[in-house]
Amino acid sequence: MVRADLNVPLDGDKITDDGRVRASVPTIKALADAGARVIVTAHLGRPKGAPDPKFSLAPAAARLGELLGAEVALANDLVGESAKAVVEALTDGGVVMLENVRFDARETSKDDAERAALADELAAFADAFVSDGFGVVHRKQASVYDVAQKLPAYVGGLVDAELGVLRKLTDDLERPYVVVLGGAKVSDKLGVIANLLSKVDKLLIGGGMAYTFLKAQGHEVGTSLLQEDQLDQVRGFLAEAEKRGVELVLVDVLVTAEFGNVEHDVVGTDAIPADKMGLDIGPKSRELFASKLADAKTVFWNGPMGVFEIETYAGGTRAVAEALVKSDAFTVVGGGDSAAAVRALGLPEDGFSHISTGGGASLEFLEGKELPGISVFAKNEGDR
Repeated sequence: MVRADLNVPLDGDKITDDGRVRASVPTIKALADAGARVIVTAHLGRPKGAPDPKFSLAPAAARLGELLGAEVALANDLVGESAKAVVEALTDGGVVMLENVRFDARETSKDDAERAALADELAAFADAFVSDGFGVVHRKQASVYDVAQKLPAYVGGLVDAELGVLRKLTDDLERPYVVVLGGAKVSDKLGVIANLLSKVDKLLIGGGMAYTFLKAQGHEVGTSLLQEDQLDQVRGFLAEAEKRGVELVLVDVLVTAEFGNVEHDVVGTDAIPADKMGLDIGPKSRELFASKLADAKTVFWNGPMGVFEIETYAGGTRAVAEALVKSDAFTVVGGGDSAAAVRALGLPEDGFSHISTGGGASLEFLEGKELPGISVFAKNEGDR
């Protein structure tokens, strides 16, 4: 049984970014080529603990089959009669997929006994478990944590590679070390900022979260995205950064009157009109960010600089990505929207040292948090 991360973005039933499916192939193929009968488990989206057709893994199963060059049969349930029949029909070297694990409310239950009961049913299908969904190792869930305690369990190649990269960002990094953080909410990044302030040389803040920083510095941010309840925390970060000599730089932004409006102005961060919102970092900021990245030896980037889905506001994200491609640094793109942006903007994936498959897991690792899907191996007869 392989726990993969196939939580891909969909437009209807069409996958718009198959990066996670492609990342799952090497481990699954290696097992199948060795003659194993492979049962893939995964989730997609956030169904409410019950079957929901719009969150079916059918598109992922079809794409995985294309990449493997062999059909991947999809059960229409998780541990029911269809799953039993699909598994029973498996032959050596074959691959099947069970339906979305989150169609069963026990998968994400906070009740240990409920999760364990589902894990028992899943474990009954298999002789061994391989954890290869890095995007979910920060979750204490039945198919990630509990199954690993029911079967001989192993870390897959993808998870092993991801952990190796993240350890280079914490235990064995070369300086200067620059971290670029963006995305919508500063609250999503509080822990990682707090942990990194003592480790980084430069911290570049863009995206929607930047406006909470600007407000904390006393600037008008107009109708920009703002988390008022985080202002005191951010003021503390700014004071700590100044004390440690960590640079935070943002000098201009693109503003508009209404979200999605392509007509915009470029203004300094001290001149945002009260009736406008910022949707991207400005041209001077892009140049400044690129110059700060030019001499870096290690870079971690998580979160777009603006609303990159709209071409008018994709320039900041593109500028950061292109600066990383040109850099000689060890560059890590921290999953999620950042990875999607790299592909959406048509940038070469091999221009980066590593593109992570797990944004949340990457951030929690860098926060210094325990990842249940990893720590379970230490608790269960040591690392394997």
